[in-house]
Amino acid sequence: MTSPAPAAPHWVQLALSVLGIVGGSTGLAAIATVVVQRGKFRADAADTLTEAALTLVQPLQTRITQLEGEALTARSELGVLREQVNQLQFVVRVLTRTLDRWRAAIRAPDATLRKVRAMVAETDRSPEDP
Repeated sequence: MTSPAPAAPHWVQLALSVLGIVGGSTGLAAIATVVVQRGKFRADAADTLTEAALTLVQPLQTRITQLEGEALTARSELGVLREQVNQLQFVVRVLTRTLDRWRAAIRAPDATLRKVRAMVAETDRSPEDP
C-alpha cells in the first residue's frame, strides 16, 4: 500500500529540468575541453619533466667531472707511491742480505773482532746501488 507521490508544482519541475540541462551541458563542456587540451597537457607535462631532469642532471655532470679529475690525480699518485714501494723493497732486500752476511761472519767458528770489523768496513766502502 503505497501512497501516490505528491505532485510537484509545475515551476519546480521546470527549474529542475533547466538545472539538469545546464549542469549536463557544463559537464559535457568540461569533458570536451579536457579531451581537446589533452595534447597540451601532455606537452606541458613533458616540458616540466624535461626541466626537472635537466635541473638534476647538471649538478651530477659537474660532480662526475670533478670525480674524474680526482681519479686521475689519485692514479698518478698511486703510480708514484708504487715506484717508492718498489725502491724501498729493493733497499730492504739489500739491507737484509748485508745483515745476513754480518750475522754469518759473527757466528763463524773462526770469527774474530778484526775479521768482523774488516767485513763491516768493506761493506761501507762498496755500497750496493738501490
